[in-house]
Amino acid sequence: AKGRDGAEWTGIRNFSAQNHLRAMKKGEQAFFYHTGKERAIVGIVKVIAEAHPDSTDSAWRAIDVAAVEPLPTPVGLDRIKADKRLASMALARLPRLSVQPVTDAEWRLVCQMGGLG
Repeated sequence: AKGRDGAEWTGIRNFSAQNHLRAMKKGEQAFFYHTGKERAIVGIVKVIAEAHPDSTDSAWRAIDVAAVEPLPTPVGLDRIKADKRLASMALARLPRLSVQPVTDAEWRLVCQMGGLG
């Protein structure tokens, strides 16, 4: 998210993820998830610009996000999958989908697991 100034989130090339991306509104918050070896929710970002043509390929859409705060304790995918209260969370079922909805209850629980509030 390139800090509080924000950056364009490009390269989303999955149709389901694109649909979720288009639904995101300016001012909404989202989890920032690291893929690869870490596979963990590591922070919270805010949408600062709604869906617009992706600067790397205008056939697709991108959004701009800015960092809000890191999670004091990253919440790993393994912890999410192990928690029965998060069994229906999209991340537990479709971890490779880069943009997905999160319910209010899931948001509160992940924030709590990550050491916020």
